[in-house]
Amino acid sequence: MDSQATDSSRVPAAENTLRILSLLASSRGPLQASMIATKLELPRSSVYHLLSVLERNGFVLHLAEEKRYGLGVAAVELSSAYARQEPLSRLGRPVVAGLVDRIGMSAHLAVLHGRDVLYIVEERARNAPSLITDVDVRLPSHLTASGRAILAQLPKAQVRALFPDAASFVQRHNESEEIDRYSKLRSVLDGVQTRGFAVETGDVTSGFSSVAVPVTDHLGWPVAGLAVTFREEDVTRERWPALAETVRLTADELSRRIYGRGERRNSGQ
Repeated sequence: MDSQATDSSRVPAAENTLRILSLLASSRGPLQASMIATKLELPRSSVYHLLSVLERNGFVLHLAEEKRYGLGVAAVELSSAYARQEPLSRLGRPVVAGLVDRIGMSAHLAVLHGRDVLYIVEERARNAPSLITDVDVRLPSHLTASGRAILAQLPKAQVRALFPDAASFVQRHNESEEIDRYSKLRSVLDGVQTRGFAVETGDVTSGFSSVAVPVTDHLGWPVAGLAVTFREEDVTRERWPALAETVRLTADELSRRIYGRGERRNSGQ
């Protein structure tokens, strides 16, 4: 058998191995081998063989007592390596820069880090005023448009776990209308879902507003928030939906670049 035929015969096994890992990564918990076979429409014998290989190499963990399989340490290490290589910021920088060139407003890309957002890309428009946001700066997610865009796409239970009590909410200006409890945050996030984009008006910097949308991965999970910031006096509220749509097109492009599929809409959390 020539090498080309040998390589071709191995492709289905490699593809099915990746399908198993993707299924386990997207599941809420470990799965039985029979369930994996059913979901992927594969022979059970093939699934058991591939799981055995994955287990030996640390990518899958066999929970014998539960008769289930979950992701192993090696799979977690891949995730850490992905983060270390900073692919999201590398992919996002030229995309965000292109957005800034088109609209003449400053824009940034931020990821959720605990209850904060961490800014990983910041592109300033020409002659734009300085802002508090910058690369490696962290701000409370519930106060920022990019943070709200991410939080609105997460399951409600996860958001509730992030903000379990009043002490979870940081206030910047000590004003009564600020978000200081979960019910207020939930109302804001429900508004984001209804409106289709997140907004922030003066919560971070007085006199400035932002609109934002999420960037999603291949599972439709919000991995970042993309926002543009502008002087409140420069952009009327009637223009915000059109501006948000421009930002959304850029976010969708970035989602495609990281093998995403664009924003989940009305996900029925």
